[in-house]
Amino acid sequence: MERCEGTLHEKQVIVLGGSSGIGLETARLADAQGAKLVLVARDVHKLEAASHALGGSARTAIFDVADEGAVRTFFEHIGRIDHVLLAAGNPFYAPLVQMNFSEARRYIDNRILSILYIARYAGPHMVPAGSLIFLSGTLIQRPALGLSVTSIAGHATGTLTKNLALELAPTRVNTIACGFVDTPLSAALLGEGLQARREELERTLPIHRVVQPEDVAKLAVHLMLNTAITGSTYAIDGGQSLL
Repeated sequence: MERCEGTLHEKQVIVLGGSSGIGLETARLADAQGAKLVLVARDVHKLEAASHALGGSARTAIFDVADEGAVRTFFEHIGRIDHVLLAAGNPFYAPLVQMNFSEARRYIDNRILSILYIARYAGPHMVPAGSLIFLSGTLIQRPALGLSVTSIAGHATGTLTKNLALELAPTRVNTIACGFVDTPLSAALLGEGLQARREELERTLPIHRVVQPEDVAKLAVHLMLNTAITGSTYAIDGGQSLL
């Protein structure tokens, strides 16, 4: 394959949380452009399935991004890095009166510290035009009952994005804030209510369809390639935050 400018050809792209959903779809798009992929996840079986789905060309690593030692060791041995996408993480749902504060503290700590771990330990290995991309949620724009802790983590991610874009420059740092995306995680969280949620969004969203992992993946790849964008948070929710 000839080297192509303006693509991810021969670029090392690391997807943390790359075994399913948005992470896997981003890996799929990057692979189609000839990227050198590294997929990271905690579940070995899902990770093997993801690698197989990509034709077995991706390297893989198994660890938790909330484990500082594991993150440090991984990046110390990975070589030159072009782009990193952090797609790992679940929402934390708990109404205030039912909230376990120890679990809430752990969630906030893990979400924020995982970003700092990645920035600190990946930073020295990033190429000048490289990028870090974090996934967050549109709760930073549109609050919801029971999701206060998730909202806190989202706001922190947006603030960290701006600060890290300055500290790590010329490496670029951006965040994608997602609304509902039709992923395996959404299916697991909603269970039998998934189809009703899809139908509701198809009726109410300005785009009259549900946002898919590929929609977010396309934005992630664009942010990797567009070297003029840094320190920004981009919402992708089909217009849900307008309602």
